[in-house]
Amino acid sequence: MKFIDEALITVAAGSGGRGCASFRREKYIPRGGPDGGDGGDGGNVIVHTTVRRRTLYSFRFKRNFKAPDGGAGQGQQKTGKKGEDLVIDVPPGTVITNAETGELVCDCIHDSQTAVVAKGGMGGRGNRRFATSTNRAPRYAQPGTPGEAFSLKLELKLLADVGIIGFPNAGKSTLLSRISSARPKIADYPFTTLSPMLGVVQTGSSEPFVAADIPGLIEGAHTGAGLGIRFLRHVERTGVLLHVIDGSSIDPEAPLELYHKINRELAGFSLLLAQKPQIIAINKMDLPDAVRLAKRFEDAAEGLDIHNVSAATGAGIKELLRALENRIDKEKDHDH
Repeated sequence: MKFIDEALITVAAGSGGRGCASFRREKYIPRGGPDGGDGGDGGNVIVHTTVRRRTLYSFRFKRNFKAPDGGAGQGQQKTGKKGEDLVIDVPPGTVITNAETGELVCDCIHDSQTAVVAKGGMGGRGNRRFATSTNRAPRYAQPGTPGEAFSLKLELKLLADVGIIGFPNAGKSTLLSRISSARPKIADYPFTTLSPMLGVVQTGSSEPFVAADIPGLIEGAHTGAGLGIRFLRHVERTGVLLHVIDGSSIDPEAPLELYHKINRELAGFSLLLAQKPQIIAINKMDLPDAVRLAKRFEDAAEGLDIHNVSAATGAGIKELLRALENRIDKEKDHDH
């Protein structure tokens, strides 16, 4: 399953600065020769791939990018200042095409990869460049050439940073809607996708991350029961698993049973999948008995990262998001 995150931007490189037409003006040299300097080149627009970017979310707010122009040349053969290059950060996996022609501009695969997507214009030559034996005092200089400008389409085949797993009644969909659209700072995001559902989670403190609500696993999923194989294959591509457990359904006699059942399905499909880092969210803490049962779970669990939350009321969500964010960053650093 591919999830496409798209953005349309316009980029314009800087134009070259104008060359200067001037002549030496010194006290004892009444008829000095031409000394106009060249204009500076315009800045390039450069795309930089970085794992610190996870989505194309930021392009919702800024879509036009313009590099600075080169400075004009000056007298005394002074060359104009070169326009600074403008660098645009994109996540790995971004494919950039010319929006008008469909031509591939750049396939951004590796961390720290760079590519010039719009080249700056050349600075114009100053009049000293045009002096010849027959024309020793040229009075003209070149204008700079314009920088390249394009409309670019960015497409990211999105892999979820967080896969939300658990039984169908655990409240995963409610949790996803709570963390990806409940407050003004967390926005809905349009994806061309079928289920599993994706949400972009904007916490306000750093780069957004992508969470996928993996439709409820059932016993026997790893053997193909329900849509098990299809969804387990998708979970395999996520970085961190958020294991959601219905706090009101915990068996006081065997508090870890729900947790172990899901993990047996993961291990039955792939040992690699079973070893992915997990954060546990015991949900529905607003329901009667959930607090007592969650305590039984915590007492029985050792070494698990457990957070008690209520997707219905929002209790504990902020702390859970912080833990997810820290774990995602830790995994990214580990991978690179």
